[in-house]
Amino acid sequence: MKLDNMLEGRLIKRYKRFLADIELDNGRELTVHCPNTGSMKNCADPGSRVWIQDSGNLKRKYVFGWELVEVEERYLACINTGRANHLVREAIESGVIETLQNYGTLRTEVKYGAENSRIDLLLQDEHRADCYVEVKNVTLYEGDGLGTFPDAVTTRGAKHLRELMAMVAEGHRAVLLFCVPHTGIERVMPADHIDPEYGQLLREAVNAGVEVIAYGAHISADEVKLVQQLPVIL
Repeated sequence: MKLDNMLEGRLIKRYKRFLADIELDNGRELTVHCPNTGSMKNCADPGSRVWIQDSGNLKRKYVFGWELVEVEERYLACINTGRANHLVREAIESGVIETLQNYGTLRTEVKYGAENSRIDLLLQDEHRADCYVEVKNVTLYEGDGLGTFPDAVTTRGAKHLRELMAMVAEGHRAVLLFCVPHTGIERVMPADHIDPEYGQLLREAVNAGVEVIAYGAHISADEVKLVQQLPVIL
């Protein structure tokens, strides 16, 4: 995934969940859209180097959107959670995610389940069971190569796990895919210290037949793409 019209600066602060103040390298200060509803723990430290994208749409209240951040002055992370589904789809279509190949069609945001959900990606083929793929974005870096999910208590994430387990019970294939756009993360595990109920439910889902995989990314100032599978520790 290419990132065009990028500007570099420093984070002043992130606030009200959807806003951030940025100082560009030329000294100009901007308020930009922050496309991340999570806590962004360890990814929103004031003074961090950041990259923002110029949408070119003057009708938007905030023309610029925050895309990348430098973590601990050595790693890059994509904080735009809206990119995760696109990154995974791109990786499937390019053959990077080998376990999700050989399906005839790929559909997005399909309604399903007893709890009124939408699956991120639905892979279908007339010769195979449907494959429901739920994508979760992982940027919480705990140190020593470890990334964890979630970065805050997630009732929505728990609902998605229940829906995936139900799909397996109906004879379908269900996959929870951790999209990891953070160059410091080498392995992923549930954040039991943040949301122990989610961690317990995730392990129940695996025992019920839900597949859990993770893919890490190559990130530069103008491109993000998934490139390699990462171990998931349960």
